[in-house]
Amino acid sequence: MDQKRIDATVPARAGAGLKPEHVAEILESAADIGFFEVHAENYMGAGGPPHRQLEAVREKYPLSLHGVGLSIGGENPLDKDHLNRLALLNKRYEPGLFSEHLAWSTHDTTYYNDLLPVPYNQVTLDRVCDHIDEVQETVGRKMLLENPSTYVAFEQSTMGELDFLKEIVRRTGCGLLLDVNNVHVSCTNHARSAETYLAEFPMEEVGEIHLGGHAPDKDDAGRPLLIDAHDREVDDVVWALYESVIRRTGALPTLVEWDNDIPAWPVLLSEAEAAERILAGAAAPDLKRAV
Repeated sequence: MDQKRIDATVPARAGAGLKPEHVAEILESAADIGFFEVHAENYMGAGGPPHRQLEAVREKYPLSLHGVGLSIGGENPLDKDHLNRLALLNKRYEPGLFSEHLAWSTHDTTYYNDLLPVPYNQVTLDRVCDHIDEVQETVGRKMLLENPSTYVAFEQSTMGELDFLKEIVRRTGCGLLLDVNNVHVSCTNHARSAETYLAEFPMEEVGEIHLGGHAPDKDDAGRPLLIDAHDREVDDVVWALYESVIRRTGALPTLVEWDNDIPAWPVLLSEAEAAERILAGAAAPDLKRAV
């Protein structure tokens, strides 16, 4: 590893998504923050300003590399070029954590900006496991899989989301990225209990937590509908769910996501500091972690 870089290990602290408009202020202020997370697809080019910025940040902070375009749940084979670029990024920046979404975002030659849900059945399970095996073999490291935010349920589903995730972990050896906001969004949209979902979540497999803001709306019948918008502060309900998770697990690397209507750096930093205060009060976990 480049000797100018600090250790790659992501600490059990709060981090923030790295945005180009914040980089100069982050470096000048020597921001006291645990790590930064970047979307892999923003750094698929060979060089230029994005890589110069990221290298400067990587010299001072650990990184988490988060993919949003691999389409793990898609019916087509994984894009080999995309996968090879992910492997090169992992080698180039040595992130402490690497993750992807349980979703699909491609159809034939079309690439969507949305992370679309999958039905939970044996066919999808086999396909997702095959894809994760390919990713981990190509990249040469363990991957974390993020639970999705969902707005509809599939008639084709024959198992619950938690059983689906647990079986993926058992078969592939991957870890999990627990997005607490996604849990709240999905459970609200499907009129289920987020507390019950989290009580049954395999916390011993969690290597990272995500927090983010959501936009409230209503469906055509006037029922509550939440959109995983990443465009505002973390909601009080999500903070409460997160605190209950941390009481159970102990401190874990926690990212605050804010990808739309991006605020000034001090606003995003204050959200990370709120997570840091919760982490600071966490007891040691009584779990045998797989990550």
